[in-house]
Amino acid sequence: MDHAQSTAAPERVEQMDVRFVSGEAYEATVRGHRVLVDQPPDVGGQDTAPTPTELFVVSLATCIAFYAGRYLTRHGLSRDGLGVSAGYQMATDRPARVSAVHLTIRVPADVPPDRWPALHAVASHCTVHNSLITPPSVAIDLV
Repeated sequence: MDHAQSTAAPERVEQMDVRFVSGEAYEATVRGHRVLVDQPPDVGGQDTAPTPTELFVVSLATCIAFYAGRYLTRHGLSRDGLGVSAGYQMATDRPARVSAVHLTIRVPADVPPDRWPALHAVASHCTVHNSLITPPSVAIDLV
């Protein structure tokens, strides 16, 4: 009988926690960091922090910025001036969701135009973007 075992490392599960604060505000704890979310007044919040949907889009934009920055550093190019702007639209039908995201990378002035395609390719393969293209399974339990 063959008792071969898998040599693949077990998947690491990252853990975070969210707790109610007040009104429509919640606090998430991630590796000891705290992130607040709230809602605008027109939906009952106090607008003390970004909404979860805004953080979703910000997560994508900052991931792209990180990957772009790493590319620039790896190729001896400056990150000065690097930025990412993001805009999004909500779907007009159900279920409620973001239907479109548009991102613009502000490329530092010293990056030669012949590097732009590779920079775009690297930025387009950030972890958050990959997670949208190949969505994860999502399980919701009640305890």
